[in-house]
Amino acid sequence: MNIELLHQYCISKPAVTEEFPFDQDTLVFKVLGKMFALTSLKKWEQGLAAVNLKCDPKKSIELRETYESITPGFHMSKKHWNTIELFQHELSNEFVQNLIDHSYELVVKGMTKRQQAELKNY
Repeated sequence: MNIELLHQYCISKPAVTEEFPFDQDTLVFKVLGKMFALTSLKKWEQGLAAVNLKCDPKKSIELRETYESITPGFHMSKKHWNTIELFQHELSNEFVQNLIDHSYELVVKGMTKRQQAELKNY
């Protein structure tokens, strides 16, 4: 997966915005103001492409045990976030998209009913 595909896929989801809330390097994708994906642009430039995605804690453990390129979230809650090392080319684009979907859905699931209803307007 390249940065354009990652960007296009994330931004195509309902109510998603992109921001640089931490610094000029860390691109963050949010749904209604809640993070579901973030990536370092410098790492992409260095050939070390990776993205942090939220994940169900039980699924996180299973994924980390199965895939070498899925590790505990760098600079994130290790329980709820994974770093997906895309530069290893272990995972298909479709699989990464499924992980992005899972992250997005987890964040939406944690929102209030009002916020979830607001999403239906997008």
